[in-house]
Amino acid sequence: MNGLVSGDSAYARAGVDTHRAGSGVAALVDVLRTIDTGREQRTLLGSGHYANVMRLAGSTGLALSTDGVGTKLIVAEELGRFDTVGIDCIAMNANDVICVGADPIAVLDYIAVEEARDEVLAAIGRGLKAGAEDAGVEIPGGELAVVPELIRGHPSPNGIDLVGMCVGLVDLDAVVTGAAIEPGDAVIGLPSSGVHSNGYTLARRALTDLRETPAELGGATVGDALLEPTVIYVRAVRELLASPVEVHGLAHITGEGLLNLLRLQAPVGYRIDSPLPGPPIFDLIAARAGTDPEELYEVFNMGCGFCCVVPAEQAGDAVAVLSARHPGAAVIGSVIDRAGVVALPVQGLEGREGRGFNTVSD
Repeated sequence: MNGLVSGDSAYARAGVDTHRAGSGVAALVDVLRTIDTGREQRTLLGSGHYANVMRLAGSTGLALSTDGVGTKLIVAEELGRFDTVGIDCIAMNANDVICVGADPIAVLDYIAVEEARDEVLAAIGRGLKAGAEDAGVEIPGGELAVVPELIRGHPSPNGIDLVGMCVGLVDLDAVVTGAAIEPGDAVIGLPSSGVHSNGYTLARRALTDLRETPAELGGATVGDALLEPTVIYVRAVRELLASPVEVHGLAHITGEGLLNLLRLQAPVGYRIDSPLPGPPIFDLIAARAGTDPEELYEVFNMGCGFCCVVPAEQAGDAVAVLSARHPGAAVIGSVIDRAGVVALPVQGLEGREGRGFNTVSD
């Protein structure tokens, strides 16, 4: 297989064409970057990082990011279980804001529902509360929209959408963009809990019986595995940033997998030669969907939910800090002098932004 083109992949056939989506985002951003407010621009970073930072008064920056839970919500609708998706909402946003070295302080939630039901909203609230306490953020407000003409459940009237927006604070001279990354730096991976909140259109097509208990899952149901909440890495990364370790880059590994490392602002590449073990849910998806490794590593986190890039000589200290909260954190690779490349030699793959992963010969 020599790379995936638009419409070629199992993910595209399931309804999500990531290559076309990337082109659409570029078209949107091309328009938005022409906004003229008539005032000095406060935005520090270009498009494409996990969060952006705006100058406030003095030396303080305001970090901003927004994201949703995606079609993981369909699994919650089908099972009638809504108590964990709020954790995912907090995780997807706070994990992004910490990537610029900011301290996430608050999340606002937007909940759209087909029908407002007390028990469902209370369950979502419990997940939001658990996630907020884990990340150490407040939820000072939000919005509930009852929009039955837009939202249809699986089954009706269970339909929901859940989106958040996170803000954080950062000293302007402490913003982490990845620009400090150099060849030879170590890449540390933090384990994921499973699929997290990306790739669910493909995962649901592969695993259609949510109450099945495949042997691969050790007694858990498919629904249990798919609703496992996204890990919140904020406290561990806060502790790393407060330590003597020099943090050169931080990457939340979401859709596009380890290609997310290329969002960091350095003209380098990455060689991941000691990948973290993947939870068994990924082997099950691969077997049921007949999906090639090239696509699996582009769509899913494959066991690594977050990466920290630090000087090689400080990698041991960084692992010690991170593994205190996330056992299994380990050095998974290094930075290489091949700009725009993510090499996975164990899998025989190389990837580039916008082109996905391709098989390579030895």
